[in-house]
Amino acid sequence: MFPLPLDKSWENEKKGCTPLRYFLQHNWPAITIIVTAAAIAGVAITMLRNMPPHRMIMATGPEGDAYHEIGERYRAALARENVELQLLPTAGSVENLAKLLDRHSGVSVGLIEGGIARSGNSSELESLGTVLYEPLWWFHKREITGEGVDALRGQKVSIGPEGSGTRALLLELLKRTRMEGQFSEVLALAPRAAAENLTAGEIDVAFIMTAWESPVVQQLLADERMALSGFPHADALVAHYPFLNRVVVPRGAVDIAKDEPPSDVVLIATKASLVVRRDLHPALQYLLLNAAAKIHSGPSIFNRPNAFPAGEATDIPLSDEALRYYKSGLPFLHDYFPFWMAALIGKLILLLIPIAGVLYPMIRFLPRLYDWVMRSKVLRMYGELRLLEDEMLNARGSGHDTREMSLRLDHLEQQANHLRMPVAYASTLYMLRNHIDLVREGLKKHADKVAE
Repeated sequence: MFPLPLDKSWENEKKGCTPLRYFLQHNWPAITIIVTAAAIAGVAITMLRNMPPHRMIMATGPEGDAYHEIGERYRAALARENVELQLLPTAGSVENLAKLLDRHSGVSVGLIEGGIARSGNSSELESLGTVLYEPLWWFHKREITGEGVDALRGQKVSIGPEGSGTRALLLELLKRTRMEGQFSEVLALAPRAAAENLTAGEIDVAFIMTAWESPVVQQLLADERMALSGFPHADALVAHYPFLNRVVVPRGAVDIAKDEPPSDVVLIATKASLVVRRDLHPALQYLLLNAAAKIHSGPSIFNRPNAFPAGEATDIPLSDEALRYYKSGLPFLHDYFPFWMAALIGKLILLLIPIAGVLYPMIRFLPRLYDWVMRSKVLRMYGELRLLEDEMLNARGSGHDTREMSLRLDHLEQQANHLRMPVAYASTLYMLRNHIDLVREGLKKHADKVAE
């Protein structure tokens, strides 16, 4: 005996029970849309939580020093983008580096002289490029005679405070020139204090590492009681220390009428880099790079216009954002939107590309899949109908009882009547019912022949 086929989905529906499998089969288009929308919403919420902050802390240098003045210019530039830049005065580059490496300090950006990070652990830091020359200025009383290190013996000298790049470089150079212990006194004075002590006659020599534009440098250059010394072995020092550069203060650069200085003065200089923590938001890095281009692109006595900022990695590698900036400039979105909106749109584009890559083939495939699912419901019943028809043909002339086949046919018709189909597939369902009626007529004719 051929068993009656049981349509579980129809029975569950009839009983008012909707199992998960039946629900998924009949509602998968809506479920797909809901899941996709939920995934996009989840990613959007995550992106909003990762929006760039509106506050940063920058380690600069002593108040009144060039680094601090530069920090003020960065603060003004970022304020125009509604970003608050808090300036943290420090002793100089060495302390700046320590603050950047300390994740609990809150410092995320700072200026650091070349050569300072050579022996430090800078794996958490990235550079946005070099931004200016910082010569090592050698000022002394005009009555001091002699050249080079010979003029320093027995003098009272300031080599910069603890934590400054000036002091770090001077200590290295004193070892190289074997001048340790040759001074009458070594003081750790900040640039402004060193200038005040030098003009007051309390010290003999002051070493200051800062930019040409520094007020302290300009003050000492204009003081007729002070003289600027050069480094006779500048080329040798540059050869030994690749982070150093040879720069020249041309004759008459201070005052052409007075012929000051009376000859070219050769100095050694480092290049200061704008350094950030690796975890600083990319949008803020682009803001800093854009500000650096406006602040440092002008000419100086040591460089032509647009020489800075430069995509150079002195001690610390350039960030990915800096590499892209020096190669192709700011991302185009930053030209039309505020930085936070440009960051959001950029992330959305990156999100939509893979989503579109998945949704496009899905959109093309889903209608075909849907059509197959709908038609498969009817085709399954056609399969059962075909079995009944074949069994009916085989039963002709054998006297086989057709009552069981009639019950199975009624059950198949009942399934077809309860089958839910979209209007677009109504014709297929009506065709199935017509074919069931045709088989029923054939079965009836067969039953009549058997009765005869």
